[in-house]
Amino acid sequence: MGGLRLLLLPVAWIYQLILIVRHKLFDWQILRPVAFQHPVICVGNLSMGGTGKTPQVEYIIRLLKNNYRIATLSRGYRRKSSGFLLASNEMTYQQIGDEPKQYINKFDDIIVAVDEKRVHGIRKLQELPNPPKIVILDDAFQHRQVKPGINILLTDFHNLYPNDWLFPAGNLRDLSSQARRANVIIVTKTPRVFSPFTKRRLIEIIRPQPGQMLYFSYLDYGRLTPVNNKSKVFIPKTLTTILMFCGIGNPYPFEEHLRDLCSNLIVHDYPDHHVYTENDIKHLEREFEAILGKNKIMVTTEKDAMRLIDSPYFSRLERFPLFYIPIEVKFHENKAKGFDQYLTEYVRKNTSND
Repeated sequence: MGGLRLLLLPVAWIYQLILIVRHKLFDWQILRPVAFQHPVICVGNLSMGGTGKTPQVEYIIRLLKNNYRIATLSRGYRRKSSGFLLASNEMTYQQIGDEPKQYINKFDDIIVAVDEKRVHGIRKLQELPNPPKIVILDDAFQHRQVKPGINILLTDFHNLYPNDWLFPAGNLRDLSSQARRANVIIVTKTPRVFSPFTKRRLIEIIRPQPGQMLYFSYLDYGRLTPVNNKSKVFIPKTLTTILMFCGIGNPYPFEEHLRDLCSNLIVHDYPDHHVYTENDIKHLEREFEAILGKNKIMVTTEKDAMRLIDSPYFSRLERFPLFYIPIEVKFHENKAKGFDQYLTEYVRKNTSND
């Protein structure tokens, strides 16, 4: 722990006390969570972000959407609107948030909604003329007002929650002891080459409770996907330089993947959910133009692309080859089948035929 974070420990202790009291109110049933008739699956974490919630939610959507009507419900982080909103393709990320924007762009056969009050949001979804059979709560592990049927807790391989500290001394926004409420724990962003030694070490650190399922996943990167018109006609056969920029919680795995695609990687990391300003775009323009040679491109994440497309300054990047790389979650040790069966069996048992 660095010196500054060490100085912030007293603040973290106060925050810890507040969290302990809050959770005790739920544990003692002074505050009561709301349970719903239809399946509710929560995907969340204990940290401030960067654990890979979005690709995990997308994995669950792909698993279930062909057999059930699905809704995702998010807070809509940093959106400029408030209250309950049903997302549409015409809405911008400023209205609904970048993750919901990505869901609605990628899946045309699901409901995407935002509401900072999860109980209210689920009730509004149930009032729809054709309500969803399943609600996936995106980033709601710490919101105990809702009692989900399945709690899925994610933790980043590079920053495991047992080794972290409470904010502001660390990156945890909730007590690490709350991991006991999870039905499933997934260690995300692990290396593709996953040794038995690494697995044993992770099990020793996580120490899952009896009955908890522990999985290990990694990110599978797709092909370069054009963001603008220039990119559709310019994809060099060999890459010399990639100018990478992104605003995500943990860019390290993304950086490592891009290093394998080129001989020279220039990295610009911004804060999570960064809103790109005109100065940001101008800086990227100047830096890209200063790179010698023709075998060069710009690459960002899919989530950043959602924010860029809605930016009033996006047109400035139209003349540059700009791409994003889609990602999907894969499980180690052929464990996807077990995870899939657990979710589908829960949904089958808790879904009516009406």
